[in-house]
Amino acid sequence: MRKLITITAILLFSTAKLWASSPLVDTVKQPLSIISDSLKGPIFTHIAAGYMRYDTVKTKKKRQEYQDKALDFTMQALHYYSKYNDTTGMRSSFYNLAKVYHAQRKYTQAKWFILQADNFSRAKNDVPNLINSLLELAAIKSDIKDYDLAMRDLNEALVLSVNNHYSHNESAVQESFAILYTRTQNYDKAAAALKRHNIIDDSIRKSEEAALIAKAKTSDSLQNKKKVFSSNSKKLSKNVSSKKTASL
Repeated sequence: MRKLITITAILLFSTAKLWASSPLVDTVKQPLSIISDSLKGPIFTHIAAGYMRYDTVKTKKKRQEYQDKALDFTMQALHYYSKYNDTTGMRSSFYNLAKVYHAQRKYTQAKWFILQADNFSRAKNDVPNLINSLLELAAIKSDIKDYDLAMRDLNEALVLSVNNHYSHNESAVQESFAILYTRTQNYDKAAAALKRHNIIDDSIRKSEEAALIAKAKTSDSLQNKKKVFSSNSKKLSKNVSSKKTASL
């Protein structure tokens, strides 16, 4: 089913890009008429994901087009997620809508949608996504100069990441602290937060390298055991064959 969704989404996204500046963009919806409504939410999300890469687009006009398409397809996905009470899909849609509206500096809309994502994450006790929502919420509040409230969100995100041993999230939180402290001209604390961010990233990198080395050693050990087993099997086979020949 996931493969079907991905293939369909790729085809629809390609069609949407082809007709992005034309009224014929509506033709992208035609293939969806033969697909079950329960699959349409994920498909629209996959299509929207292509347009969520608006930061990679060079021209301002094209970037705006991508953002508008991301909003359009995410809203359509949200419609179907709501229809089937898919709270995971709804949370993801709310988060993506907040990201795009934030990029467009539409802070009221961005704040409303990220709060919805936050509420779903809390209800599901989805800590990683709750941390992500808090980081986005803090960034929005920082942009509208609600620095104290932004700091509160970051402090909660930090506690969650530390208590749950989420190193990647903790690193992201420290980076957000550095940005916030810089904006409030508290440069000493900004430097300290950035230093902690770099230390955590370095620790993660070393841990991942150690895991790769251990995996490679395990793989080499298994290969050597297979070679020894294969060699012994061949020797045993030859010995049995020789004994049979001698007995004859």
